[in-house]
Amino acid sequence: MTTEHYTRFDPADYLDDIDDVAAYLQIALEESAEDPTAVPRALGAIARSGNMSELARRVGMSRDGLYKALSDQGNPTWSTVLKVSGALGLKLTFRAVA
Repeated sequence: MTTEHYTRFDPADYLDDIDDVAAYLQIALEESAEDPTAVPRALGAIARSGNMSELARRVGMSRDGLYKALSDQGNPTWSTVLKVSGALGLKLTFRAVA
């Protein structure tokens, strides 16, 4: 009998370029009305997909502090979300939909 092993899905393994990152963050932003942790969790996955230490330096936080803020149990400030987005080369924008 063969034993099957599964690994946990981590979106960080599939975020290969800035277009993937932007699309993933857009989806998280759309889901945030139902799940307010969607954007911070997405930013955490994006951060894990790259160099967390370098990102933390650009944001002005410790690596551990950034990792904690963007973890599933984290609760980052809006300022942290904006700083991380900017350090990733992204800009959160709003547009009229009506």
